[in-house]
Amino acid sequence: MAYDKFNILTSTAVPLPIENVDTDQLIPARFLKATERVGFGDNLFRDWRYNPDNTPKKDFVLNDATYSGTILVGGKNFGSGSSREHAAWSVYDYGFRCVVSSFFADIFRGNCLNVGVLPVQVSPEFSEKIFAAIFADPNTKLEVNLPEQTITLLASGEFEKFEINSYKKNNMLNGFDDIDYLQSIKGDIKEFAEQLPF
Repeated sequence: MAYDKFNILTSTAVPLPIENVDTDQLIPARFLKATERVGFGDNLFRDWRYNPDNTPKKDFVLNDATYSGTILVGGKNFGSGSSREHAAWSVYDYGFRCVVSSFFADIFRGNCLNVGVLPVQVSPEFSEKIFAAIFADPNTKLEVNLPEQTITLLASGEFEKFEINSYKKNNMLNGFDDIDYLQSIKGDIKEFAEQLPF
């Protein structure tokens, strides 16, 4: 299994109500030299999290102990910019398993699904409700139900449905990347190959 299985995630959330967060802000280009998918979480939002002398910026949300959880709630057009898959790696490696936004850049969305991070797109109205609930009470919990494709504000019971490609959904439920999926059906592939004429 390449990544954690994703079924139902219940967690508090970290609010980042900034629009047009691009992949260079998620993981600056100078940190892209590594070839293994480890250590990227240390540099997630590096230039927003740290001063030039590497001291934490107290006003950035990831440095604020008020907020925690495995869900990141971002502003509209999250993950825009270059196609670097390292941006999704950094989100996963930091410990987030779900990113919520009212709009995702397509490539970033795909990269997240490939590494075990569930991108949940909600309406702008529901996004505002989520932000308002978190800012009113940082202990607010969200439930992200992948089988049912719903995200719920547990305190109020308000929820929305979200869309996901059925193949990617199956992979997330099983903790598969594309290679794991092929391994899981290798018997079917072998059987099909044996039926081909030579």
